[in-house]
Amino acid sequence: MMDPRSRTGQPVNRRTTRMATTDEQLRLMTRVARLYHEQGMRQPQIVEELHISQARVSRLLAQATKLGIVRTIVVPPEGVFADLEDLIATRYGLRDVVVVDVEGEGDEVIPALGAATAVYLETTLMEGDRLGISSWSATLLAAVEAMRSRPGKRSLEEVVQLMGGVGDPQVQVQATRLMGRLAETTGAEPVFMSAPGVVASPAIRDAILADPKVTSVAAAWKHLTLAIVGIGSLEPSPLLRRSGNIFSLEDQDRLRALGAVGDICMHFFDENGTLLDTELNDRVIGIDPDTYRAVPRRIAVAGGHRKYAAICAAVLGGWVDVLITDLSVARRLADRPEAQLP
Repeated sequence: MMDPRSRTGQPVNRRTTRMATTDEQLRLMTRVARLYHEQGMRQPQIVEELHISQARVSRLLAQATKLGIVRTIVVPPEGVFADLEDLIATRYGLRDVVVVDVEGEGDEVIPALGAATAVYLETTLMEGDRLGISSWSATLLAAVEAMRSRPGKRSLEEVVQLMGGVGDPQVQVQATRLMGRLAETTGAEPVFMSAPGVVASPAIRDAILADPKVTSVAAAWKHLTLAIVGIGSLEPSPLLRRSGNIFSLEDQDRLRALGAVGDICMHFFDENGTLLDTELNDRVIGIDPDTYRAVPRRIAVAGGHRKYAAICAAVLGGWVDVLITDLSVARRLADRPEAQLP
């Protein structure tokens, strides 16, 4: 077979031709990528500049990424801990983690956690959501007060108390303000639980739960799309203690003997997050553990060294699927040995 000839009669080197074509393709690909990514040109401008089709520009940009000519690198700004958040979410099976750039205890972390929670809620609440919220949390109160009102925009259908909101009159106003402020900010209908959070006996609890007003709140719990709660330690927070919605010192000693490390809505669990099945649960007027766990999205906000054991237990036990916490707690969760995970 005779060698193929060019128009000049000279043999054609097909390999050289292919190489030249490939080099030109790469050159054009690089040119398009630099115009788009470095000079900020939009694709229609590149079409006019290089006199090639829109489809070819899009194809060249996609190929540039595939071949590694364009590499996207995300550089988190100072105070954003994306790698740490991803590590904790993956390790503990959480939907999302927000690590706040603050460390300390109590009042040292509450304002920052509250502000971060406000932003999280503002960006993730969806119209038609039904939100349950625990009543006695200074951090949640700080979050709600930091949220911005959006007049005329309704981002929640209902906001429902998850625990009895009646307590010492001097502090009950804070639980009421939490609900009222959140309802005002989101345009939601507030649903109050007009009962104490903890009562003296199961008989008293049963009598209160039989009241139609209380029954209607319990019915609303079954339709929640998300819940936001604090995580309590065995020692009650100052706000909860002042409200009177706590177990006695004798009851706390019993819980401690059973291995309790923390609670959500006054339902206590051990270091692995396993619910402690005691008669104390029958004295709580609030959402029951099974109904709570059935809520599709459960957000917990808690921080401080004192609460680390409770926070760790809550995520291990599957009590929450979104965690908002401080940097110190986050680092301890990340450093927890794999052998200690379930």
